Amino acid sequence: MENIYGSVTNISVMEPNEIGRAGMSITIDQMENIYGSVMEPNETGRAGNMEHFKCRVDEMSVTVDQLEQRFTEVEQFYSSVNKKQSNTPRGNSAQKDSEKEKQIANFKKRQQDASQREAAAAKRMQELMRQFGTILRQITQHKWAGPFMQPVDVEGLGLHDYYQVIEKPMDFSTIKNKMEAKDGTGYKHVREICADVRLIFKNAMKYNKERDDVHVMAKTLLGKFEEKWLLLLPKVDEEEEKRKKEEEEAFSDMKLAQEAAHAKMAKDLSMELDEIDMHLEELRDAVLQNCRKITVDEKKKLGDALTKLSSEDLNKALLIVAQNDPNFSIADEEVELDISTQPDSTLWKLKFFVQDVFEAQGKSAATEANNNNSKGNANNQASNKRKREATDALAKTSQKKSKKP
Repeated sequence: MENIYGSVTNISVMEPNEIGRAGMSITIDQMENIYGSVMEPNETGRAGNMEHFKCRVDEMSVTVDQLEQRFTEVEQFYSSVNKKQSNTPRGNSAQKDSEKEKQIANFKKRQQDASQREAAAAKRMQELMRQFGTILRQITQHKWAGPFMQPVDVEGLGLHDYYQVIEKPMDFSTIKNKMEAKDGTGYKHVREICADVRLIFKNAMKYNKERDDVHVMAKTLLGKFEEKWLLLLPKVDEEEEKRKKEEEEAFSDMKLAQEAAHAKMAKDLSMELDEIDMHLEELRDAVLQNCRKITVDEKKKLGDALTKLSSEDLNKALLIVAQNDPNFSIADEEVELDISTQPDSTLWKLKFFVQDVFEAQGKSAATEANNNNSKGNANNQASNKRKREATDALAKTSQKKSKKP
């Protein structure tokens, strides 16, 4: 671009999809900067418009902050999901989508049946406990069951070291009370009862010597119990397999519910972001309509600034012009841009775009300078260290020579 009325030549034009939305609209931060430099406060009603625009920008800033928090939550969720999926074998995408749809359909049906499924599982476990109760009655009715029916009378029998040897005392009356408990402290699984029955006999065998009567009685009853337990065990295993499958389905349902919730959140976010974009576009147009006119000097500075842009940034600037001027084409290899014919709204967009580019370049240059200074300091320190080492070596050599006879 030779001057503000000259032409831009030999530009490699970028495809619109490469540029994306860069430079195509005024951001919230830019709008906040407009008030001091663009608006005309002296005209009647403009001050009121300015305050109205500020309020609109503040409202949208709050909304955008809230949307950003929700977006971060959705992003983190899908990031964790993608990590888990990357560790699983990859299959046909269409097949996976089909399986997902079936899972969702089954999930909705299982949600309706969840309470019934839980009730059925509890009923099955109660039946197993009832059958286990039959085993308990058979064991407790044995002639040798007497010593194990009630808690050990530690004080009455003078067993002063009993609690040092036995960590968890157990007896059949304690088991019976826990099986009949209605306050939620009872057994949840038949294996819990089985473990306590074994504990009764193992405690007795641990505390009493092998030839003692109580030890022999406990060992005999434990053997009889294990025989009866083996008859019930296949049913217990079957129930556990069924419960395991139901728990896996419940976990899968929970994941599907989370995915459905975050999918809805993502969809809502997309719609709200589109709405924010629309409001920003409306606000941008309203702000630009209230802009003061750009001066001839500002136009000249803008023209000079455009000539200093990189090819990529210059393409973005031309795209801004093309958006506001249907007759302006950037498809040709040689593009002519007459600053004097552009409306003020377009010139203000270009001005803010150029400011953003130069600010970004300034920050980048400052960062690079800091890095170079750090490297320079490191090199200086290394050089000084080498000099000190050389000086020390020379001093030591000199001392050795002076000591020779």
